[in-house]
Amino acid sequence: MKVVILAGGFGTRISEESATKPKPMIEIGGMPILWHIMKIYSFYGFDEFIICAGYKQHYIKEWFADYFLHTSDVTFNFTNGENELIVHNKYTEPWKVTVVDTGLNTQTGGRIKRIKDYVNNETFLLTYGDAVGDINIRALVEFHKKHGKIGTISVYNFGQNKGVLEIGKNGKVEDFREKSNLDGDLINIGFMVFEPDLFDYIDGDDTVFEKEPMLSLVDKHELRAYVHKGYWQCMDTLREKQEIEKLWYEGKAPWKLWD
Repeated sequence: MKVVILAGGFGTRISEESATKPKPMIEIGGMPILWHIMKIYSFYGFDEFIICAGYKQHYIKEWFADYFLHTSDVTFNFTNGENELIVHNKYTEPWKVTVVDTGLNTQTGGRIKRIKDYVNNETFLLTYGDAVGDINIRALVEFHKKHGKIGTISVYNFGQNKGVLEIGKNGKVEDFREKSNLDGDLINIGFMVFEPDLFDYIDGDDTVFEKEPMLSLVDKHELRAYVHKGYWQCMDTLREKQEIEKLWYEGKAPWKLWD
């Protein structure tokens, strides 16, 4: 089963770093967050990836082309008058990675539509290139297979991060209390599974995946939610990036399922 990762947006909310590289290539602990996401899937045995690139897509292609340079010790030998590259302790992931230029201004639905031929009319996994979590991908896939619908999305109660006010009539404050897990709404966190029928719900480049296609699936009762109760965090802002990286450097990263 192939893993499709949306990695083509501009990442304007974290422009401090996305001005020079695609958002999924912003590093957490010296490796792009895209790599961390791929490692999560690979832990569960899903090793074939389709990257929907767009903004600064060459950056992603060049990073994978030079993967050994990023992960191994190297010697550059100029003594014989040539530029000889010797790679030591060579290690690579068991991955097959296809990076597709899905356009600079293409919307999320359009990016998915553009990789239709690479999916090969098979069930596929889909996620965003800017969030990590300890989602059990195997359990997610089993859940999807059991209900037999077109799509499954992972949802998460992100909670409230402020004190909660309960307001009565005429603006009367009835109560003020600390947040609880009951205060947040369930949100779509990516880590999705879809049947190839999904492509029939996407018109073209201007289609926003989270709008018309998803709403149509809801109307036709073809979408189910897998509730994730562990850890999940997106990287929309520099502060969130720093929070994720802090967990990594402290050795407390919940999404690091691999050795």
